[in-house]
Amino acid sequence: MVPADQEPVRRHRAFSLVVVGMSVAVWWPAFTLGAWGDLFFDQQLLVWVAATAGFFVVLLRPRALGRRWPTLLALAVPSLWLVLWLVDDSGTDDLFTALVTLLGVFVGLLGIPFTLWALVRVIWPEMRTDLPARTRFGALLIVVAIAVASFVLGLNQSRFLTCQDFDLSGNSRPPGCVSVDPTPTPTP
Repeated sequence: MVPADQEPVRRHRAFSLVVVGMSVAVWWPAFTLGAWGDLFFDQQLLVWVAATAGFFVVLLRPRALGRRWPTLLALAVPSLWLVLWLVDDSGTDDLFTALVTLLGVFVGLLGIPFTLWALVRVIWPEMRTDLPARTRFGALLIVVAIAVASFVLGLNQSRFLTCQDFDLSGNSRPPGCVSVDPTPTPTP
């Protein structure tokens, strides 16, 4: 049991962990969406892995801990998206394929925020009682602001990064990256 005088410290520590963790989780996907106009497969599968692990954590927890079905449904969204991705055969032009593709994009875009929220509730179930609504909303605003800033940085990567930076980091070059000409070495 945490002493009463330490309770605000514990709550702030948990709040900080959630905000930093969610911010770290959203910055790179937002940046790549800005720089390349796409989410990379490893980011999409990382969301699936985290959601699937969270799904099993919720599935296996005691029923006495509260409602499970809304959280289980939110955590199942990335798996549904993955199944739709596997069903999609972009090489055909039929209506079913177009609808499956559209549903997959919709599920993917809508699913990421719900998945993050569900994961936070799995990791910190007392968040609703530990933090006032204003503080929870503030945490959400911080994460959204970092995601938007990361997206804008991705759109403007050519202003502060070079093609060589992407090469060195092992990433492909995004459209519009700026190549720096190597300085010629003097000949003796």
